[in-house]
Amino acid sequence: MEHERREYPRIKVRVPIELYIEDSASPIRGATTDLSLGGCYIDTMFPFAVGSSLELKLTLDDTLLVLGAVVTCDPQVGNGIRFTRMLPEDLEVLQAFLEAKQKEQGA
Repeated sequence: MEHERREYPRIKVRVPIELYIEDSASPIRGATTDLSLGGCYIDTMFPFAVGSSLELKLTLDDTLLVLGAVVTCDPQVGNGIRFTRMLPEDLEVLQAFLEAKQKEQGA
């Protein structure tokens, strides 16, 4: 059995996301395929290199601003992103959103 490395359970949910990479003014828009308190996975044809720092805007009921780092890169598929910084109030909004989604999905 594979060892579960993740600190938080991931929820399969599509959430609109905007990504800003260092030195780029224009966002890359996409969606999460899954989301947790500690990170997310995004679909993108042009993934970022592992170690890239990103600013993310997650669109839930509110827009959450998150700093993240790319931890996995799957060419022409997407990226795994670990959240590195988030305001406590944004973390609370994300937690409530994930708990509601978990209940909806019967997890």
